[in-house]
Parts: sequence; structure tokens; C-alpha cells
Amino acid sequence: MPRWEITVYGRVQGVGFRYFVKHCAERMGVYGFVRNLSNGTVYVHAEAEDSALESFCQLLQQGNSYSRVEKLSIDKLDSILKYHDFEIR
Repeated sequence: MPRWEITVYGRVQGVGFRYFVKHCAERMGVYGFVRNLSNGTVYVHAEAEDSALESFCQLLQQGNSYSRVEKLSIDKLDSILKYHDFEIR
């Protein structure tokens, strides 16, 4: 199963963005985790089929009503099935 590492830039901390990401992941069947980074970005480790990951990233780009997503940086990595749910760290 494809694994993507996504870094989200913009106003994404302190605005409920991680909870938004978790909700989107559960809705799209994406596994992995989300966490805040010290530089003000949000890191997402996501595993799912490519089509689900593409749709997931479109939702992340839109953000929730309190966030302002400037850009996503996506690194596509080797397939590995490691997670069975999606969590906030």
C-alpha cells in the first residue's frame, strides 16, 4: 500500500487542523498519523491506495474553516502497511 509523507504549510496549528485531518483520513480510509512540528507546520504520515491519498490531499489543501493552507509538500515512499487506524500525536 502506498505511503505518503505530507507536510502542510500555512496557518495550521492552533486551529483544529489535526482533528480535521483525522476526520478526513477516517472518511477516506487513510491510515497513519498527524502531528504538529516545532516549525509551525503539520506532518501527516498517510497510507492508502493512490486514489484515496490524492483525494485526501485535496481535502487537506482546502483545510478547515479556521486554517489557511499555503502548500503541501508530498514525499511518496515505498509501499508498507504499518498502521490500522489514524491517530493524532
